[in-house]
Amino acid sequence: MNNRIKQSEFYSEYPHILEHLQGLVKPSVESTLSQKLIHLVRLRASQINQCGFCQHMHAGEARQSDENQARLDVLTAWREMDCFTHEERVALEWTEALTLIHASTITEELYSKVESVFGKEGLIELTSIVLQINSWNRISVSLQFQPSI
Repeated sequence: MNNRIKQSEFYSEYPHILEHLQGLVKPSVESTLSQKLIHLVRLRASQINQCGFCQHMHAGEARQSDENQARLDVLTAWREMDCFTHEERVALEWTEALTLIHASTITEELYSKVESVFGKEGLIELTSIVLQINSWNRISVSLQFQPSI
């Protein structure tokens, strides 16, 4: 028997978590991060964390933002594929490093690369997005949220 908190109950009983996690990401008007990039970052972290609920949601959002399905199909192999821009590659590398931070450290080389591509504000914004999606993934996986398929 599944006695876990249901998604609707979670949102109604714990609205402060929803509010705080949404508050983590408020892109500035001058943001260098495109919606397509943000969707790729969220989807890649969700793949790493094996969060089916978030993968389904962010793949759908990416398609609604005119993301090419073929790129979504090969996102896990982004290092091998030439269909991702330099900016996207750097963002995905940062996403993987932060999501898998338990496995290694953040090198000066990677930090400098991210900062040189996105600037300090962009680095902070990107880090906030990764922090937010990793939190959502942990909630969704632990409570076994299910997408409407």
